Amino acid sequence: MAPVARVLALAASLAAAATGCDGGRPDSVLFNVSYDATRELYAELETAFAADWKAKTGQSVTVDQSHAGSGKQARSVVDGNDPDIVSLALAPDIDHIARAGLIDLAWQARLPHRSAPYTSTIVFLVRKGNPKGIRDWSDLVRPGVQVITPNPRTSGGARWNYLAAWGHALEQHGGDETKARAFVAALYRNVPVLDSGARAATTTFVEREIGDVLLAWENEALLAVAKGKPVELVVPPASILAEPPVAIVDKVVDRRGTRALATAYVEFLYAPAAQAIAARHHYRPRDPAAAPPGTFAPVRLFTVDEIAGGWDKAEAAHFVDGAVFDQIYAPGQ
Repeated sequence: MAPVARVLALAASLAAAATGCDGGRPDSVLFNVSYDATRELYAELETAFAADWKAKTGQSVTVDQSHAGSGKQARSVVDGNDPDIVSLALAPDIDHIARAGLIDLAWQARLPHRSAPYTSTIVFLVRKGNPKGIRDWSDLVRPGVQVITPNPRTSGGARWNYLAAWGHALEQHGGDETKARAFVAALYRNVPVLDSGARAATTTFVEREIGDVLLAWENEALLAVAKGKPVELVVPPASILAEPPVAIVDKVVDRRGTRALATAYVEFLYAPAAQAIAARHHYRPRDPAAAPPGTFAPVRLFTVDEIAGGWDKAEAAHFVDGAVFDQIYAPGQ
């Protein structure tokens, strides 16, 4: 049975159960725990989904949201923050929840594109006029250039930033990991403060006016430019393909009886209307027709698999306690 047909076949039972609750939440309310940079995106997506679901089933639905650094959000779910859906910055954060027994370990196989309905990349946001002349990753290690990026220990976006820099360095030095490590260490020596999440880092750069360049999700950078802030976008020649995934939290939806509704929601993210919303919020949609030609700057994209052998190896090598990031980052030095 097709996904929409399967969901509609269960709609009657959902409507009948709509007055039931778990912890005070009715079954017609979903809870989406997401990461820092998606506030505006999911606000519009939840409105669009509610209208679509109402038209198909006659049932009203609300999708509540929570936003913070992706790693912090994953830990909150494991600790009992019971969402129906998680939409986090990187797959290892959802894997962390899965290993705690809350999500099926094969969650990435449930939806297209490894359960990532849109993509992004890492770009630079600089001061108006680009006074430091920042054009590529190599410019970030120059003396006197202050780089703003969040903490990879708490922020999924920060891990994408880190690995984008790592990938650049590997390409520049023929795959030499010793030289890549030296490059990334030099970059982090230029970081004056590590915020806990991507949105907090954007606030530090844009509102507090600290730093010369912000490493940012492309959507965060374009949002700041669209708001008329005295900043401008620089897209480096090469960067990383960022694939933020979504998943249903099995233990929660089965307990609450919201699996069909949650399934409809995550499948809706691939629909043309949702893909167009993603493009409007400066995420790169999976559906090429959702964004007019020229919407996004060309950039050569490399993947985590290509530069680190996949997320499991990247996590073990760079981000667990005592790994490369802990070895190269010394606050205040």
